Formats: sequence, structure tokens, C-alpha cells
Amino acid sequence: MPYYVFKMSSPEGMELVKNLELIDEYDTFREAKNFAKEQRAKLEESDTSIIKVMFAENQLSAEEQLMAYREKPVVMEHEK
Repeated sequence: MPYYVFKMSSPEGMELVKNLELIDEYDTFREAKNFAKEQRAKLEESDTSIIKVMFAENQLSAEEQLMAYREKPVVMEHEK
């Protein structure tokens, strides 16, 4: 299964809405990870986009995983 590298952004004030842009696809995690690091370094400070690596059977499956809403974990006082 391939590794997909996406650029993910949300309009200001709309965290639940995600715009996904497929940047590249790799066969190995090492290549995908290194490419993602390079892309993160190129982002301007004012850019709020996130670069994500997803492992999935196909591009649609990777996009569905990224679009899934996940609640923020509750951090207990002793975990801080």
C-alpha cells in the first residue's frame, strides 16, 4: 500500500471544513516522511496548512481518514 502526502488547510474559524491537496505518493514510509519534512520546512510562518502522511489502500481511503472528525483527547491533570 502506498503512502500519500497531503497538504491540509481549513478556512479561518471553520476547523471542521478541511481542504485536501494531494502533493505526492510514495512506496516507502522513509521517502514520504522525508518529503513531508521538506514541505513543512518550506511553509511560510503565516501559512496554517498542515502536511500529513497517510498510509492507505488508495487515495480515496486516505482522504476519508483525514476528513474523519476526531474529538480532541481529554488531558488529565496528572498527564500535563
